[in-house]
Amino acid sequence: MAAPSWRGAGLVQEVLRVWQVGPHVARERVIPFSSPLSFQRRCVSCVAGSAFSGPRLASASRNYGQGSALDHFLGFSQRDSSVTSCVPAVSMHRDEQDLLLVHHPDMPENPRVLRVVLLGAPNAGKSTLSNQLLGRKVFPVSKKVHTTRCQALGVITEKETQVILLDTPGIISPGKQKRHHLELSLLDDPWKSMESADLVVVLVDVSDKWTRNQLSPQLLRCLTKFSQIPSVLVMNKIDCLKRKSVLLELTAALTEGVVNGKKLEMRQAFHSQPGTRCPSPAVKDPHTLSVGNPQRIGWPHFKEIFMLSALSQEDVKTLKQYLLTQAQPGPWEYHSAVLTSQTPEEICTNVIREKLLEHLPQEVPYNVQQKTAVWEEGPGGELVIQQKLLVPKESYMKLLIGPKGHVISQIAQEAGRDLMNIFLCDVDIHLSVKLLK
Repeated sequence: MAAPSWRGAGLVQEVLRVWQVGPHVARERVIPFSSPLSFQRRCVSCVAGSAFSGPRLASASRNYGQGSALDHFLGFSQRDSSVTSCVPAVSMHRDEQDLLLVHHPDMPENPRVLRVVLLGAPNAGKSTLSNQLLGRKVFPVSKKVHTTRCQALGVITEKETQVILLDTPGIISPGKQKRHHLELSLLDDPWKSMESADLVVVLVDVSDKWTRNQLSPQLLRCLTKFSQIPSVLVMNKIDCLKRKSVLLELTAALTEGVVNGKKLEMRQAFHSQPGTRCPSPAVKDPHTLSVGNPQRIGWPHFKEIFMLSALSQEDVKTLKQYLLTQAQPGPWEYHSAVLTSQTPEEICTNVIREKLLEHLPQEVPYNVQQKTAVWEEGPGGELVIQQKLLVPKESYMKLLIGPKGHVISQIAQEAGRDLMNIFLCDVDIHLSVKLLK
């Protein structure tokens, strides 16, 4: 029997309607929880790529079933082309994802490309903005700092243009890295990303009154070292401001009154609407400050300013269109079916860690080790995941399990829902908690 055709919001509503949770609490210290979903598996992609055949690829497509992401990628016939989404899904199969990453890009006749690096302080909203730009949540998001622990890559492909997003960890000082026992990669990744960037997007959380008035010394050093790379300022979370006039002061401080090499007209910036960019100011005295100024708190070389809320799709549209227009003629780096370079297992681990950060207090989530024990396709085509959560203390174990298993059950539910939307298939998650010996 043919699978029903679900579209857009209807699919989401149906998914939420049939979502079922059935935590099973065992008496042992290792406590499994299952979050089954009950709807027809869908692997939807928007690829109209050239047909490519071969024993290995053809057999892979048969294994994943007609209508899978690889099926679209190979150019095989679809039952209903109207079901395809404009945003490709991520395959739950690592070998399928690997095939897409290494396959020659399906470039149009006049391809354009842009590599964008997102920089900012921890928790500025870089991953949220990246997810909105991509149109699917593939990067972890949390209110706690250091959710993104290494460089992650996302790909936007529209018509002849490909924009590659490098979502970096928040820029921190060596002192904070040592104090919080964080990975050394948190210091290195933002700098490494800059080496291949065509454009830098600097994100500032304007709702944080402690950090919003100036760019961090680490970020300024990064911008100074790579001053030849064009940069734009994105003032994020403006919906949290009670007084919009604060944007005037922040704009003056963060740009040192200069945008696109010209003195900024404050009235122009003040009247700019959320979700739009401040036009490059046409004013009287061009003024650019010395890059080596040791007292610098802002950056006078931004090409544009954007004021938005990364949670608003409408706001982000303006920034996305700007990025697409900044792309230059050049070959694509990825096939149009690629949304991220992350493996399915990496995405899963990040999603679960996001939920740990959200539901556990203080330092507890940072001390949880994750180990994926099972990753396989079930008999009904569902993705079956078993992950062990290892903690160093009995008290952490109790917090993670929660009263009557409520906390761990909630984590499994939310992670399963997110993974379902990323892979577009049924997800059956089993989380177990174990004390490290």
